[in-house]
Amino acid sequence: MMLDSATCYRALRARDARFDGRFFVAVSSTRIYCRPVCTVRQPKLANCRFYPSAAAAEVAGYRPCLRCRPELAPGNSSVDATTRVAQAAAGLIEDRALDSAGLEGIASSLGITDRHLRRTFSAEFGVSPIEFAQTQRLLLAKRLLTDTSLPVTEVAFASGFASLRRFHALFRQRYRLQPGQLRQRANRKAIQVADVLSFELSFRPPYDWPAMRAFLGARAIAGVEMLDDLCYRRTVRVISQGKDHLGWVEIGLSPKKTGIHVVASSSLARVLPTLLGRIKALMDLSCNPTEIAGVLGELAQRRPGIRVPGAFDGFEVAVRAVIGQQVTVAAARTIVGRLAAALGDPIQTPVETLTTVFPSAARVADVTVGLIARLGMPAARARTVIALARAVADGQLILTPHTDLDTTLERLRMLPGVGEWTAQYIAMRALAWPDAFPHTDLGVMKALKEKDARRVLEAGEAWRPWRAYAVMQLWHSLTKE
Repeated sequence: MMLDSATCYRALRARDARFDGRFFVAVSSTRIYCRPVCTVRQPKLANCRFYPSAAAAEVAGYRPCLRCRPELAPGNSSVDATTRVAQAAAGLIEDRALDSAGLEGIASSLGITDRHLRRTFSAEFGVSPIEFAQTQRLLLAKRLLTDTSLPVTEVAFASGFASLRRFHALFRQRYRLQPGQLRQRANRKAIQVADVLSFELSFRPPYDWPAMRAFLGARAIAGVEMLDDLCYRRTVRVISQGKDHLGWVEIGLSPKKTGIHVVASSSLARVLPTLLGRIKALMDLSCNPTEIAGVLGELAQRRPGIRVPGAFDGFEVAVRAVIGQQVTVAAARTIVGRLAAALGDPIQTPVETLTTVFPSAARVADVTVGLIARLGMPAARARTVIALARAVADGQLILTPHTDLDTTLERLRMLPGVGEWTAQYIAMRALAWPDAFPHTDLGVMKALKEKDARRVLEAGEAWRPWRAYAVMQLWHSLTKE
């Protein structure tokens, strides 16, 4: 958004949650920066400076507010090409890609030059990618010191610092506090028992939690996922530097805040940036429902705040999409459950029914067509599953929100047995593309009372660039309340 001071100050005075994460306000008299929803006494306009990112505020010499905690602000989704590239780069940086691939590697994965990436990134966030990465490490460390009982050394390495000395020095420089001092000032009630990590992740209201639960619940894979009246739980695999980190997460609506509450096993402490990024994508926390409702109009009034469920594991969602071709949601769920049971990794969790981690692409790529087909699908579809697994395992296909959309869709369509519906469904969930539109979907056609897919495609033009959200509204319109 354009940082018009008058508009930002009005949003600040109203503590308007629609602007949370879209800008940060720094106060020259205190040298502290806040979210626009902060409940502290509001400063005079003359003392306010507005920044597009927390990193920009910190580079300008401000430290984060301990009350509103800028590290908890929701992210931003966009369909603007330039903004989306910058946001994708930010996601990759949060996922530690800068450490492993460097700026040139990130730019290459996005199909642009590193020079263009620097220019685009600076225009979006007001800082360089390096400065942004440094702030993200510090904010994650601040969160871990506040919300967990992890030792300071583990906090430093979990946040991406290669040296404990560097962590202490930068923390003192930026925040004018020792890490231990921040922990002493934190709310001790937030510190949890060992073996469990808990976090709050924010969103912009409204958020249709019942619709999210219903969607995920109907597709929950036996042994891998489960839902009860309050929470969604699942096993997870995060691959970092060639090593598998297995664990479990629990996600529920926070009772007091505009956010979700996340509990995770301590086995995932070393991959927290990736873990939290995937949960944000799964729960579509960067969505701006007001902006979307303005385009969808009457359609959005059916379920205000509806989200597009993303993917914790893009490969898992892609396999589901392939298996779900021409079968019901319930039938696909059964077959995917058999695949997980046959090829997944066993895991112990506090929940008796969570026993299996969904198999990796490399594991599925190594099995025979006959084995996959015996799980209950035609041989042609089994060949598609294996071709998909091999493309992901070889790195030819990257199924994350931070990949190049056009290239990924082209590679998906080249796989045997992957048509437009499958590609669009994967784009909608695994790639988090808000304008994905599986116009041949039978549910979409039924909701629109239309039998001609071409006319469905024409009708969808009115909902650009948020057609994926229109699809969610149409699907939910078919369910009984």
